[in-house]
Amino acid sequence: MSIRVSLEACTMASSSSIPASPSQSKKPRDKIADWFRQALLKKPKKMPVSQESQSSDRSQTATQDDLPLQSHSSPQSRSSPSTRSSRRSSGMPPTLQPHMDTSCSSGRWSKDYDVCVCHSEEDLEAAQELVSYLESSKASLRCFLQLRDATPGGAIVSELCQALSSSHCRVLLITPGFLRDPWCKYQMLQALTEAPGSEGCTIPLLSGLTRAAYPPELRFMYYVDGRGQDGGFHQVKEAVIRYLETLS
Repeated sequence: MSIRVSLEACTMASSSSIPASPSQSKKPRDKIADWFRQALLKKPKKMPVSQESQSSDRSQTATQDDLPLQSHSSPQSRSSPSTRSSRRSSGMPPTLQPHMDTSCSSGRWSKDYDVCVCHSEEDLEAAQELVSYLESSKASLRCFLQLRDATPGGAIVSELCQALSSSHCRVLLITPGFLRDPWCKYQMLQALTEAPGSEGCTIPLLSGLTRAAYPPELRFMYYVDGRGQDGGFHQVKEAVIRYLETLS
């Protein structure tokens, strides 16, 4: 009995002499609060940046910086119309400007002759004088005279039709001999057929005839009076030049 009492007394004395730890004295709820507080106060550690990521960032930055330069030097960019016009006006070779020569093909030089003179055989001398006057002028008119320019051995009718279609203007030297010759009347009708609606390309030159003798087929157009000092040659030349100016 005495031994049991002494053991209990020793146990109580030992338990009272050892102090309780602060962690054991706290409640479970306080422990959870301390854990959350420590977790929030901790700073995240910085992750090391690899060299590959740095090089990729640098390459992206360099690409973005080069974009404006590439857009300015793009081969798709073209010069403005003012630049192109200045190049054309700066004396470029003719081979680079084919459009500048198109007007010549559709103007005076599109046909072989400027004038085809239609006359009778007995008026050959007067026709030669007219052709010489036109060809020696400053305009240097190109004339077709049948007995001079027709192809030897060629058919008369085909040569005349070819000459009329290859000439811009036709001059009809109307004289008494012209009215008596059936061939001359054929020339007149053929000339009117080549250009029935074209004004100024058929020029009648009335010589040695009165107005009453003027052919009825030509009453719808004015004629040149050959009773003047120069035989009406000057008026014929001016009429041809005016018509040629309409072609340019």
